[in-house]
Amino acid sequence: MLSLEVLNNVSEIDIVYKRKANCKIAERPLISSSSDAYQVFLHYWNGDKIDLLEEFKVIFLNRGNRVMQLLPVSQGGLTGTVADPRVILGAALKVAACSVIISHNHPSGNLRPSKADEELTTRIKSAANYFDIKLLDHLIISQEGYYSFADEGLL
Repeated sequence: MLSLEVLNNVSEIDIVYKRKANCKIAERPLISSSSDAYQVFLHYWNGDKIDLLEEFKVIFLNRGNRVMQLLPVSQGGLTGTVADPRVILGAALKVAACSVIISHNHPSGNLRPSKADEELTTRIKSAANYFDIKLLDHLIISQEGYYSFADEGLL
């Protein structure tokens, strides 16, 4: 028999999604292309850091491809950052996202994906599919432009 003291040490999870006040769904950005996603990411990227530190961010979308939330997942150093699929998908489940778009920057300005970028994309896509969440795109961005995995047929 478990004691009451032990039972009181169990954590509870509360799933809550709080949208910004006075923000109607129709007023949220609609993503219909990689260019639209790039504009949203670039708006929320710190322009002073984009050429200095690698960061990873995620856009969560509702069924109508309206942006529900943007999550800054990680900030790393000059040559890399960590993007844990469990963090990304945990947040996607919490906000009941139907699809996600992932993005990171290359401070070097080189927009071509590395082998590690391709492998991470495959892992996130596979994990998301398990939860019936669609990975719509993975963008590698800079202030000058972007590379879209979807546009290049890599999704």
